[in-house]
Amino acid sequence: MSLGTILTPKERRQRNHEEVINNVLEISRLLMRENGVAALSFNEIARRLGMKPPSLYTYFPSKMAIYDALFRLGMEIFAEGMKASSAQGGTVTEQFQRALETYMTFATQNPELYQLVFERPIPGFEPSEESMAVSFTVLEESRQQFAQLIAESGLDVDLPVPAAFDLSIALMHGLTALHMANEPHLPVGEGRFGSLIPDAAIMFIKAWPIKK
Repeated sequence: MSLGTILTPKERRQRNHEEVINNVLEISRLLMRENGVAALSFNEIARRLGMKPPSLYTYFPSKMAIYDALFRLGMEIFAEGMKASSAQGGTVTEQFQRALETYMTFATQNPELYQLVFERPIPGFEPSEESMAVSFTVLEESRQQFAQLIAESGLDVDLPVPAAFDLSIALMHGLTALHMANEPHLPVGEGRFGSLIPDAAIMFIKAWPIKK
């Protein structure tokens, strides 16, 4: 938008509405980091925004709606990271190692979103259909990239590709969960579990021989 653009009253209201929503999400993420993901407080969000709690309902009908928006945001940030990782190319082992690193990086940089998206710590929280659609899209795109990578690598995978893909997710999440539980202050690639990423990638890929 140029400096000379004059907003209509409707456009100003829309922009202000979006700014408040973004502020709500940023404050929510800070509170989740400070007090735990499940301890998000509607009243505290309103207090930090400088508004009364009933006014917050203009933007989000419930605390679960805030969680839902954050779930969707987390999936979008995660997807961007995985796409950037995949675009770098390289050998099958190099690409899988980067995928492991990207998963752990998402967790260390966005611990509250990582917990919300991949650990489901909120009693009673179920993502909306819209948010689950984003999640399923990310999952399907990742599965297709994995299948293409396996096909191009020539690996003789003795599992159905969906099962091999799920196994790769289990490895990613397992290493990341252990790193976050024990040494979340350490950078990706360091510590008891973070340092295992290169060996884990090699072990995973070497489990299958090259097709003859």
